[in-house]
Amino acid sequence: MRITTWAEYGVICALHLARRRSDGLVSGREIAEREKLPPDYAEQILLRLRRAGIVTSTRGARGGYALARPASDITLREILAASELVTFDLHCESHPVDEARCAASHDCSIRPVWQMLQRRIDEVLEGVCLADLLEEEQAVRRRVGLPVLH
Repeated sequence: MRITTWAEYGVICALHLARRRSDGLVSGREIAEREKLPPDYAEQILLRLRRAGIVTSTRGARGGYALARPASDITLREILAASELVTFDLHCESHPVDEARCAASHDCSIRPVWQMLQRRIDEVLEGVCLADLLEEEQAVRRRVGLPVLH
């Protein structure tokens, strides 16, 4: 699995809004500027997050974006799925090499491995919420079961 720019920027934008929750609405331009993201790219990602119900938006001079729900109720899986549209691309389903070989009716010993990997990735991403990422790196490492760096 490769985390795309869309997915990474989606998490960065959502995390920015989580950190500034008490500030009210934040413009897409301000998020892009502070996070050093291309403004048009950030706006497209925020639109995807809005369509997925992760953020809300208000138009106008004093408009901007805010999280639609508490950060503890938003999972990384939701953010990645909204930003990238999928969390793990099963290439044999999205880009079949051979229609006959890649058809669901065809026996394929590789497909179950990719499906298991997709399920496991989704489980990990579902187990981490945006609020977890508000912590320092060492706390997040403990949370996800990685060694703490010294």
